[in-house]
Amino acid sequence: MAEHVLERRTPARDVIAALRLAQKPSAGTPAYSRWVNRPLARRVTAFAFRAGLTPNGATAISAVLSTAAIALVALADPTPAVGGGIALLLATGYVWDSVDGQLARLTATGSPRGEWLDHTVDCVKTTALHLAVLVSFYRHPSPDAPLLLPLAYTLVATVLYFGLILTPKLRRAPAGPRTASRENPWRPWLLLPTDYGALCLAFLTFGARPLFSLLYGLFAVVTTLVLLAAWRKWWRELGAAHPAA
Repeated sequence: MAEHVLERRTPARDVIAALRLAQKPSAGTPAYSRWVNRPLARRVTAFAFRAGLTPNGATAISAVLSTAAIALVALADPTPAVGGGIALLLATGYVWDSVDGQLARLTATGSPRGEWLDHTVDCVKTTALHLAVLVSFYRHPSPDAPLLLPLAYTLVATVLYFGLILTPKLRRAPAGPRTASRENPWRPWLLLPTDYGALCLAFLTFGARPLFSLLYGLFAVVTTLVLLAAWRKWWRELGAAHPAA
C-alpha cells in the first residue's frame, strides 16, 4: 500500500490493518518470528509511520540496539541482570529489523540501497553475535563453555544466511500460478531453535553458563541439521530451474 493512500495522521489501527494485508507470507517462518515478532513490529511500524521515520532509519535503530547487546555479550560479566539486558536489547533490535521492511512495503519506498543496507546489517549482526559469545567464553572459561561451539555456530549461521539470500535470486520463478502447499502445523515449532528471536530470548540464561551453553548448543545443532536439509532442497530446486547446468 503506497504512502499516498495512507496519511501520517491515519489512525494507528488502520495502519496496522494495512500492514497486515501487506505482510510477507508466513509459510516456513518459525514460531517466534511469526506470532511474536511480526505482530509487535506491526505496532511499532504504525508508530514509526505516523512519526515520519524512514525504512533506513528503522534499520539504523535496529543496528544500534543490536550493537549494544553484542558489546554486552563480549565485554560484560555473565550475570542474570546482564543476560536480561542482552535479551531485551536483542529482541527489541529484532523488532526494528522487521519494521524497516514493513515500512518500505507500506510506503512503497523500498530501494536496492535499502535492501542492501538491511542485508548487510543482518549479516554483520549474525556473525558478530556468535563471535561475541566466543569472546565471552574465552574471557570467562568454563568446562561448560567450549570455544569451538560459537566458532562452529558462526560458520553454520553465516552459510545459512548466505544461502537464504542467494538461492531465491538464482531460482527461477514458476511460469504459472503457484499452488500453496499445506504447511505442517508442527513446522513453526520444530524450526524454533533456528529462530533469531528464540536465540535472543536464550540470552536470558546468559548468567547461568551451563544452561546457556546447553540451549546455545541445541540451537547450533538444530541449525546445522536445517542447513544440511536446506542444501539438499536448494540443490534440487536449482537443478530443476537450470536443467542444462
